[in-house]
Amino acid sequence: MIKMNHAEIKKEYITLQGMQIYCESIINDKPPIILLHGFVSSTYTFKRLIPLLKEHFSVVAIDLPGFGRSEKSKVFVYSFENYAALVYDCINYFSFKDVILVGHSMGGQISLYLAKKHPELIKKMVLLCSSAYREKAKNSLRYSSYLPFFTFFARRWIMKKDINETLNNVFSNSSYIHDELIHEFSRPLKEKAFYCSLVRLLRHREGDLPSQELKKINVPTLLIWGEADKVVPFELGLRLSKDLPKAEIISYENTGHLITEERPRDIYKEIISYA
Repeated sequence: MIKMNHAEIKKEYITLQGMQIYCESIINDKPPIILLHGFVSSTYTFKRLIPLLKEHFSVVAIDLPGFGRSEKSKVFVYSFENYAALVYDCINYFSFKDVILVGHSMGGQISLYLAKKHPELIKKMVLLCSSAYREKAKNSLRYSSYLPFFTFFARRWIMKKDINETLNNVFSNSSYIHDELIHEFSRPLKEKAFYCSLVRLLRHREGDLPSQELKKINVPTLLIWGEADKVVPFELGLRLSKDLPKAEIISYENTGHLITEERPRDIYKEIISYA
């Protein structure tokens, strides 16, 4: 039986790069771990994982700019390089060293960008169904994003999508979908500024790191994957494990992309063992 620490998680806004960034943290004398969510997500991704991790780590989870409760800046350049720079500033804000970096989906790619530039800060990485080998948007689409009313049409297109269908795509089966989850993932879709951020991300996002760059990253890395992942297929995880010099991979059957909802306790045990 796992003994739980009943210390409350602090929920606040911190200022990073002049933006208001929503942060959930519990700081103690234990090793630091930073949690980075994926595309169109938030710290909610780690809701089931944080209560387990806080017994063993100083935990920090942030909503990346443009997502969750963080500022939807109209001047921030939404590139992986800039996201990584913001996480670097977050590490310095808390005066952390030897960080365990945990990234889910797009958060995994941001982790790789940070490890490439500042490997001295990171002790180990745990990448959960990490984005990998995705190219940047086509030039025609990026140029179109500067046209008047593009944001309006992007919003209409996204609003037409059924949230249940979207969530079905990230789970191995629909039994994991519940009302709170639907509410949390629907909430940003009601914010006008959210769509401006998405459009800027479309413009600024580089492609995922190619093989030749991944092979230069020597940070020890644990890859954890769902074999039923429809968003970032398990085959890409296997490829990533070969490109990263110090990587190992663990996979779970009957598990989809939102692995933190389906397998929080398994992930927790793997992190504890790996750290």
